[in-house]
Amino acid sequence: MALVVQKFGGTSVGSIDRMRNVARRALRARAQGHDVVLIVSAMSGETNRLLGLAHEVTGVPDAREMDVIAATGEQVSAALVAMAVQAEGGQARSLLGHQVKILTDDAFTKARIRAIDGSMIRETLAEGKIAVVAGFQGVDAGGNITTLGRGGSDTSAVAVAAAINADVCEIYTDVDGVYTTDPNICSSARKISRISYEEMLELASLGAKVLQIRSVELAMKYGVAVHVRSSFSDVEGTWVVAEEKSLEDVVVAGVAYDKNDARVHVMGAPDQANVVADLFGAIADRNISVDMIIQSATTGPERAVTFTVPKSDLTRARPFIEEVAKRIGATEVRYDEDVVKVSIVGLGMRSHAGVAAKMFRLLANEGINIQAISTSEIKVSCLIHAKYTELAVRALHDGFGLANEAGGK
Repeated sequence: MALVVQKFGGTSVGSIDRMRNVARRALRARAQGHDVVLIVSAMSGETNRLLGLAHEVTGVPDAREMDVIAATGEQVSAALVAMAVQAEGGQARSLLGHQVKILTDDAFTKARIRAIDGSMIRETLAEGKIAVVAGFQGVDAGGNITTLGRGGSDTSAVAVAAAINADVCEIYTDVDGVYTTDPNICSSARKISRISYEEMLELASLGAKVLQIRSVELAMKYGVAVHVRSSFSDVEGTWVVAEEKSLEDVVVAGVAYDKNDARVHVMGAPDQANVVADLFGAIADRNISVDMIIQSATTGPERAVTFTVPKSDLTRARPFIEEVAKRIGATEVRYDEDVVKVSIVGLGMRSHAGVAAKMFRLLANEGINIQAISTSEIKVSCLIHAKYTELAVRALHDGFGLANEAGGK
């Protein structure tokens, strides 16, 4: 008998028929003797619909009220799935974020989990019921409803699994696992049977859509075994696990791309010690993440600073970026949204020289100019023009031999 957390995304609960499928899958696990906790997202498209209503009312909606609106999507799903379980002859109880209780900070629309009280979930399981928990949401110390950001139901699932010491956290989605790259772009993409937390963390942060980055962080921190699999079949998916020796043999595990970055150029800033600190301090104070940062070498009294921010934050970020730029004496700020970040990831990069050089050569062979570069121990990312996205992904995937199990050897 195991304690199993099963998370179902928006596509998996996108209709009443699909909710019935979720209920039947959970009841099969229950019939095998397992205790089951379901984490459910809003129905596919519902969150966008709700947020669209908010933007019809005002161009810049209040973040607290946005969370109140957005959280209702998961509330509806949790109640309907619980009813579906009951209709199939099982017992279930829906639980919202404030009932569980999932305590977060007060960073509305992108809150972080501080603690989870799993007692109500355990009580529900002890009564022989399936606990159906609304994902994506929590409550802050003041009792305000909060949401965890896009893909936050993944984070809810892993956090709940850690809090109740679940044996496995199964992430059900519309794909049957993690692939070496996006199969919609590269027909030779291959499903990965096992991938390390660290590699998955990099892929998630670099644009892979299968798992939300914070869910992988939590899984790695608490050692939660994560199984990514399809809602529509029983085939084995991808296990996200601790680092293994066999995984280190693969030089490059996957290629990711992210179209959600915008490039910001701060031109003509004075060559002074406080410039970078003031600029990025102001951005951090407003909870906006910065990725690639490039500072030009200075040969005179001025410097240029280039960095990327999420496109979704650019409208909000522009006023204070320009305010800080003016305060530090910069002459101009330019923006470019027509960019994409392509990346390669693999544990084996630690012990193999020349991987970055090979990546640059593969892009150069396709006539793709690199606008910016960032690296870590197990990844290399390049910022390129958005029109080259598919060409770059295919060139890197095939160039590193990812269609084969050898993966980049």
